Amino acid sequence: MIYLDYQATTPLAPEAREAVLRWLGGPESDEFGNPHSAHRMGRMAKAAIETAREKVAALFPPGGRVIFTSGATEAINLAIRGSAIGGTVAVSAIEHAAVLDTAEALGSRYILPVNGDGTCRSTQELPSDTRLVCVMQVNNEIGTIQPVSDWQRKARAAGALFLCDAVQAYGKLPVARADMIAISAHKFHGPKGIGALWVRDGIDLTEVQTGGGQEFGLRSGTLSPALIAGMGAAAALAAERMADDAAHVDTLWLRARELFADWTLNGSAEARWHGNLNIRRDGLDVARLMSDCRDVMFSAGSACASGSGRTSHVLKAIGLSDAQAKSAIRLGFGRYTTLEHIEEAACLINAAAEAQGL
Repeated sequence: MIYLDYQATTPLAPEAREAVLRWLGGPESDEFGNPHSAHRMGRMAKAAIETAREKVAALFPPGGRVIFTSGATEAINLAIRGSAIGGTVAVSAIEHAAVLDTAEALGSRYILPVNGDGTCRSTQELPSDTRLVCVMQVNNEIGTIQPVSDWQRKARAAGALFLCDAVQAYGKLPVARADMIAISAHKFHGPKGIGALWVRDGIDLTEVQTGGGQEFGLRSGTLSPALIAGMGAAAALAAERMADDAAHVDTLWLRARELFADWTLNGSAEARWHGNLNIRRDGLDVARLMSDCRDVMFSAGSACASGSGRTSHVLKAIGLSDAQAKSAIRLGFGRYTTLEHIEEAACLINAAAEAQGL
């Protein structure tokens, strides 16, 4: 099989897998302690977590702390619910559902529109009672890179906090400055089930998950040394390989653009992470295409909405009709993708599209 769905999840790096397995422990191991226990095994587990915390923090801006969560969705909930009570939450129209739905649940969501290439411009006015602004760094469906530095300054000038969903950026690009930043390990070759919220020093949040008071009193629950160690290993590897990974992705992007030259690109070609190729052919039956190309793993939209039957809110936000949006596919590639993968996938996908008379 050819895997081209890197926005949904990434292959686990061998280094991260080794770190996870070490801390899964077993009857003959002493590396399975509860990191919140006071005895020696507990202290060993805690030390492994703090070492990983330093590795994860190294890719964030200075002057903040890393709070481990179960993933970016929980991190985003903690950021929004813990900071935005009593005011408006301004969100870009192409945010992940974790942001859009959480802001809506608070009953004070304000949508910031995007233009035709998927960019959310900071020249827009904010409601006077805005308490939090949420603009993602890299969009998960069309790969557009947002002017987050402009939005961070805009939010500060308005007396609001700025939350950045950096799930698709962390480990690939320098992470934008913000008051809070959400990430998920499995999007940069770490394990699933672990993520983090980075919080700038001086920001006070209200806990939304009560219990034992772990993670600075903001996120209760026993931490997993195995998952966190894997996340730390993946972060360290991403820091080491960032330039090489980006150069490799650029090579794949250029070849993919050649091979899919007859398709229409969705989103900006310039302000974009090149590991995301969202393209369409009007009239394409995407469900049939995926069936005909079952050995190529790609997406008809974001993985979170797959199978829902709903039209992509991101593609609609950039002005596509329902029919156009439903004729789009997303190819995602990265560190472990080869040129041969891209070329073989393109041959299969193009042949299947042509079989539909397109």
